[in-house]
Amino acid sequence: MTNISVGKRGEELAVDYLVKNGFKIIERNKRFSRFCEIDIIGIDKDTLVFVEVKTRTSNICGHPFEAITRAKFQHIRQGALMYLQENPEYKRFRIDAISIVLKPKIKIEHLKNISLW
Repeated sequence: MTNISVGKRGEELAVDYLVKNGFKIIERNKRFSRFCEIDIIGIDKDTLVFVEVKTRTSNICGHPFEAITRAKFQHIRQGALMYLQENPEYKRFRIDAISIVLKPKIKIEHLKNISLW
């Protein structure tokens, strides 16, 4: 599998997971600039949620959450704020992260309301 196909597989699994957990998916792969793309934007109850998905084939090279750096988080946050300016009807929001490891068996972890201050 290429990195692109691993990422696409992870995003599909993340969408399925979120929908099964009551999320309504609004957008996928929303690009704000060459530095900022938000993988999934959805609604969880009354909250707009921006979701970063990190997928790895295994944990050999580290846990997927380790790939969310301070700079990456700041880009996501900036994109979220731009989205909120374009869509002022949303009053509550948060940023979540989903980790997916594909082997030896699929493992999904969901961190809600992350911050890297």
